[in-house]
Amino acid sequence: MDPAFHSNLPVTEGVLELPGDWALHHGGRLDGGRIAWRLAGPQSAPVVCALGGIWCDRFVFDPQDPQRGCWREVVGPGRALDASRYRVLSFDYLGGRGESTGPQPGVLFPSVSTYDQAEALVRIIDHLGVASLHAILGGSYGGMVALAFAERYPERVSALAIVSAADRPHAMAISWHSIQRQSVRFAIERGAGQEGLKLARAVGLSLYRSPEEFAARFPPVPVQQDGRFAFPVERYLFADTPEVAGFSAEAFLCLSESLDLHRVDASRIFVPTTAVGAREDQLVPLSDVRALVARMGAAQLREISSIHGHDAYLREPAQLRAILAEALGAAS
Repeated sequence: MDPAFHSNLPVTEGVLELPGDWALHHGGRLDGGRIAWRLAGPQSAPVVCALGGIWCDRFVFDPQDPQRGCWREVVGPGRALDASRYRVLSFDYLGGRGESTGPQPGVLFPSVSTYDQAEALVRIIDHLGVASLHAILGGSYGGMVALAFAERYPERVSALAIVSAADRPHAMAISWHSIQRQSVRFAIERGAGQEGLKLARAVGLSLYRSPEEFAARFPPVPVQQDGRFAFPVERYLFADTPEVAGFSAEAFLCLSESLDLHRVDASRIFVPTTAVGAREDQLVPLSDVRALVARMGAAQLREISSIHGHDAYLREPAQLRAILAEALGAAS
């Protein structure tokens, strides 16, 4: 076990019940709701909210198990976001995986905005009695939520560090997401939602990483398998993973749509922000991150290179360590 995880970090978690009618940003409504949250780290430490991609939940890391957690290479004791120095808050996205309110099979669920996720977060910190977050670290969809939070609630956060995220989606990303969603809908109609989700995940994996990584990892030499040719990359793309096993097809449709509906007014965001873009990112091109920074009032750009492409926010702890140390250290 990683020595950094020999830790008895205090962990508290709960489910916040939201009574009454909840009017959502895109016009839908929820009759009440629930948001599952988790807080891990020294009780007197500054609170940093860590939000990952749509496949992530409130378990961004586990103090006792270095193999568990959707953002475990970057967040945790001794990691780039050091949970022995900061108290790390995370939550299950509205409409996503975990215990927060989300869609059920065969039941219409309203469209969810990153502004709605931001409202969920502000309700959590109100519940916890946290006047202001030291920072929000957001990767991919989590970075979008961080931007929405900073626009709506600037007095409740001192700094943002966002990785692989922008203020609006790229048209090419929307096209790929649309193919994923249509595949999942097609499968749901035939009673095979999880198989459709597995296919959508495979499409995503082929886009999250870079062509250079795939060329290095997967030689294009097929083998005979079950009477047909199979390529090495197929085993990677269609492997059974915890992300698929713990995610419903309906939740994927909800948050994938939320990705593409994301729009914030960057010119209204004045919270000090460090925006990190990877040159090899196919989903959030570096040009989009540069444009975001140009539209913002208090932002700086950090460019990195990573064969992991969009997944740089998950797989580049060494490059992110100094960047996050600077961003979090500047928060007041």
